[in-house]
Amino acid sequence: MVMTELDRLELPELFSRLVRGDHLDDLLRIAVEEDHGACGDVTTSSHPDASRTIGAVIRSREAGVLAGVPVLDRLLRLHAPRLSWWWELDDGSRFDRGDVVCRLSGARIDLLPVERILLNMLGRLSGVASTTARFVDAVDGHPARICDTRKTTPGYRTLEKYAVRCGGGCLHRIGLYDAFLLKDNHLGGDAPGEFAERVHQAVRTARARHELGFVEVEVDTLEQMKELLATGDDGSSRELIDIILLDNMQPDRLLEAVAWRDRNAPGVLLEASGGVSLDSVTDIASTGVDRIAVGAITHSAVQVDFGMDLE
Repeated sequence: MVMTELDRLELPELFSRLVRGDHLDDLLRIAVEEDHGACGDVTTSSHPDASRTIGAVIRSREAGVLAGVPVLDRLLRLHAPRLSWWWELDDGSRFDRGDVVCRLSGARIDLLPVERILLNMLGRLSGVASTTARFVDAVDGHPARICDTRKTTPGYRTLEKYAVRCGGGCLHRIGLYDAFLLKDNHLGGDAPGEFAERVHQAVRTARARHELGFVEVEVDTLEQMKELLATGDDGSSRELIDIILLDNMQPDRLLEAVAWRDRNAPGVLLEASGGVSLDSVTDIASTGVDRIAVGAITHSAVQVDFGMDLE
């Protein structure tokens, strides 16, 4: 199983390696500025008891998986440093409706201006983690691992990929820079018989120039896969490619691809991709593919509903 270095890390170390501090600070600053504008929280600042110390809990209104603890810690340290807070759950923990995930204490004027920012970010990241966990649960008992894609919210990619790991998924490439993934648009228009030659040429060039997490090539047909993995004169063709991406193939074709791979190129991983849903992912996993790329765990994740209740 090809795993990136990041996939081997525990969640706290993963966050520190994956999410740049300056980038997170910029995101948090933007979130605060768009909510506070030039005047700040005009409602809370006008409250007669604005300076009174209050306690509050963040409570889930539905079941899910938690993600976002270090993000909210950073938000509070930077933009509400006089508050005290402590977490009842860690990232990656499952919670039920009504569970308290965090407790806070401090002046109303410090707490309420960051309330919605806290809930929005916690809800978004926990939504990604919870959606990922549903896909991971659906393939339980099969060797396939659920992987994310680059279909992420602009600016939030590393945060959402961290949330994928909180939900039990694994990371695909982070961007265009850390792994080689050649798709149909890269080689569109190639003459018949040139496909494998052109792919191998591109792979050799990339391996010579860059340190790559993995090399993956998309195919639309089993014939392309067989052509790519046919042993060349130097016997090295199979060693060039780590993963074959089987794009938009039905389970019967995936079964055929797995059987051919097992007989002829057992060292190469197979990844299924294209329109994967909760209704189809179990059937895909049952074919024996090693990885299933699911764009829906980020681009279609529904935000978890959290609320803040005063105590």
